[in-house]
Formats: sequence, structure tokens, C-alpha cells
Amino acid sequence: MMAGWHRLARLCRSPAGGLVCWFGAFTVLAVLDAVQLYAGQSLEEFTVSWTTALRRGLESHYTMAVLGLGVLGLARRFPFDRARVWQWFVLHLGFAFAYALAYSVVYSALLHGQKSVKGDLFEFPKTFQKLMIFYTYGNVAFYWLVLLGHQGWHYYQRYRERERRAAELEGQLARAQLETLRMQLNPHFLFNTLNTIAALIHEQPEAADRTLTRLGELLRFSLDRTDTHEIALRQEVGFLQRYLEIEQARFGDRLQVRIEVPAELEAALVPALVLQPIVENAIRYGVEQREGVARIAIRAARRADRLVLTVCDNGPGLPPGAAAFPREGVGLSNTRSRLRHLYGDCQSLELRPAEGGGLEARLSLPLRTALDPVPQPCCPAVVVGCQPAPQNA
Repeated sequence: MMAGWHRLARLCRSPAGGLVCWFGAFTVLAVLDAVQLYAGQSLEEFTVSWTTALRRGLESHYTMAVLGLGVLGLARRFPFDRARVWQWFVLHLGFAFAYALAYSVVYSALLHGQKSVKGDLFEFPKTFQKLMIFYTYGNVAFYWLVLLGHQGWHYYQRYRERERRAAELEGQLARAQLETLRMQLNPHFLFNTLNTIAALIHEQPEAADRTLTRLGELLRFSLDRTDTHEIALRQEVGFLQRYLEIEQARFGDRLQVRIEVPAELEAALVPALVLQPIVENAIRYGVEQREGVARIAIRAARRADRLVLTVCDNGPGLPPGAAAFPREGVGLSNTRSRLRHLYGDCQSLELRPAEGGGLEARLSLPLRTALDPVPQPCCPAVVVGCQPAPQNA
């Protein structure tokens, strides 16, 4: 039912389709008027055939339809102006009576020469006089109905256009904010990497050279994807491995990393550079603050229609008795903002104690690939009132 109304609305928006809808509406009114005239003849002192009743209905309403096109033209030519409301009112009041006069002239001409229901011949002056007396107020009301209807439609269209432009501007703003957030990640990561190179350049020049090479690859990867907000998980892991080579050059054997990504999830889409700040956070709090070997495990898993990424470290974890752990710097804060811009409430990023000690960062996203359509807004993974994503790794 609604689909039919939408198709009709689309048809009426085009010039030719608008004419079809306009005359179609008046045809329906003419048929209803003819039915009323034909059915009511038994109550009046006249007889009329169905053909005559239909002809009179069509002539009357098609006259209104043709002259109504002129009313629409006047409505476009002299639109409502709040600064000159009285001039606008007086002008269209005059046009309304002119429309009533034109209707009486045209319809009288159509009726002149036809036989009446009693068989007498209509006389033009007499017919015109009757039409002016009985139809003037109705025609004036019709003029104002068309005028105000057109004005209302015009304001509705302007409202829709403003909404469309506002949505476009909002989308542009969101894209600009995403780019700003991602550009904030790069200097933060670059600062830490340059510190690593500075620490290696005198004692291990070859390692410093390799680290500089990896840094160049990372920057090239980042610049090549400035217009891409989502990439395949395999690309994200490739970027992460280069980053981890830089960190392993800094920490040596103290840092051990294990990455587990099932082959069927390699094509899943994730935000570009989303794992690096999470892993950097694990290194900062799980490796730098731990003596001995530090281990980081990065896993990807499917939970129903969601992709769950986890980063676990064996660092200090949550302090005893703490309800929350302030382990978020610029990187994680910006990552949360990017996720909200990209997925709304249909995402979650949690920091929680890991089994066996340390901390686990768990990221939950809608599972889709580049071939899948963009999902509609859905229930968030972890919020009050919604079914949370599965928590078992």
C-alpha cells in the first residue's frame, strides 16, 4: 500500500506526471459529481441521462483544472511575502474573483447551445448570470485552496531541501572529524617511534636503519589510505606487524607477540589503524612497566554477526580493589571517538582484567566485508537495555 503511494508521489514530481495526476484528480471528482447528479434526479423536477450527467461533470471540472493551472502559475509568480502580506492578500483576492469570472465565462460557453434537462435551450447571458450567482463563492474558495496548497507544498519542499543540505553538511563534518581524529593518531605514534630510533641510533645503527625503513613503510601505508575509513583485517594486521617490528627493535627479547587471525576473517572490514593504538596502549602499560618477558596476544574471532578483536597483555593489569583502570591516553580516546563516528552505538571497546593477570582490550564491531551492504543502525554491543555481544573468547 505504502509502496504504491510512494510510486504515485514520484510520478507526480515530474512535469508530465504532475499533469497526469492533476487531471486525473479532477476526472475522479467529475465522475463523483456525475454520479451524484444522476442519482439525485429522482428527488428533483428533472430527468437526465448518465451521458449528459457525465459530460456536464467533465466540462465543469476540466474547466476548473485548466484554469487551476493558471492559479498555480500565479502562485509561483507572486509567492507569499511576510514583508508585504497585505499587498499579497489583496492581489490574490482580485485574482480569485477574476478566476471566478473566467470560470463562469468558459463554462457558460460550453453549456450554451446544449439542451437543458427539460429540453429548453440554454441562453448564454442567463447561464452566465446563474453561474456567477451560484458558483462565485465556491470558485473563490477553490482559488484560495489551490493557492494555499501550492504555498504549503513549496514550504514543505524548502524544508526537505534544508534537511537534505543539513544531512550533507553533517556527513561532511563527520568525515572531517574522522580525518582529524586519525591525524591525531599519527603524530602520537610518530613521537614514540622517533624516541625508539633515537635510543638505537648510537648503540645499534643497523637496527635503527631497519626501524627507519619500517617507519617509512608505515607512513606510506597511512598516507595511501587517507580517504579510506575501513580496510580488510589482513591489511590492518600487516600494518600492525610492521609497527611491532619497530617496538621489538626497542624491547628486544622482552617483547613476545602472538597474532591469531582465522583465514575466513581476513577479509572482514575494520577501521584503518584501529589496532595500533590498542597495542601501543598494551606495550606502554604492559611491557614498559614489567620486568622480564612481556607477552601480547592479538586474536580475531566471530561471534554471531559480530567481529571481536582482543588484545591481551600480561602486565600489571587492574590495581587491587580498583573498579576502573585509567589506562587510556590520546590513542585510545581517539579510537573510541572514531568508532562512535563510524558505527554509532553498534560497537564497543572495553578494557577489563585478563584471565591469569594482565589486561584485555576487547573490540566488538559489525561483521561485514567489502561486498556486504552498509548495515542499518543496530543494537549496541554493550549498553544497558541491549543484548551484549558474547564475552567468551
